[in-house]
Amino acid sequence: QASCCADKVHCCPHTTVCDLAHGRCLSPTGDGHVPLGTTFPAWKRQPPAPVTLHQVLCPDGHSACPDGATCCQLPSAQYGCCPLQNAVCCSDGQHCCPQGTVCDLERSTCTSERPLASLPKVRDVKCDEETSCPDGNTCCRLSSGAWGCCPLEEAVCCPDHVHCCPQGYTCDPVAGSCLQEGGVRRPWVQKTLALTREKDVQCDKETSCPDGSTCCQLSLGTWGCCP
Repeated sequence: QASCCADKVHCCPHTTVCDLAHGRCLSPTGDGHVPLGTTFPAWKRQPPAPVTLHQVLCPDGHSACPDGATCCQLPSAQYGCCPLQNAVCCSDGQHCCPQGTVCDLERSTCTSERPLASLPKVRDVKCDEETSCPDGNTCCRLSSGAWGCCPLEEAVCCPDHVHCCPQGYTCDPVAGSCLQEGGVRRPWVQKTLALTREKDVQCDKETSCPDGSTCCQLSLGTWGCCP
């Protein structure tokens, strides 16, 4: 709390006045004096540390975490910083887990909830151990004795070994059509050659998965295929 002298070079202690003519500092009562003090250049203050440009602002609007961190609420309702980007904040208010995982507080771990790769249950219609037809087809023997596929579900295989009719119809080879009770007719359908089952992975006697995949039991007890 010094007194700065008018010459802008000297100064005097608090409560004294500058006496530049005599190069001294006088007390207000005039009963004492001290030499003038000489000023020296002041230090330039260091500018404040630059604020991180990409801080993460917390939901309270005034707390912030460093770039690459995640704001997580503490038990005190204040915010803390989890040193992980897009982290999952655990419900205990003390821990956090990487993105894409869930907090397992009982085991103090972060567990992955990544969905398991799975294919729907294989629905090929199996004709025998080696051949099958697509889902929604019916296996019918061809004139060669090989299996063919009728593109109808639970179809009727015609005796000519070439055509088939929908369920509830009978084959009329003379008219080349399918006949229903009551006289309703509709065209019959030609069968296609059944597909050879190439190296299918057998899950059990009834189901299989494509070559290169693995049979995995689903929660319902049915088989699924892991590619």
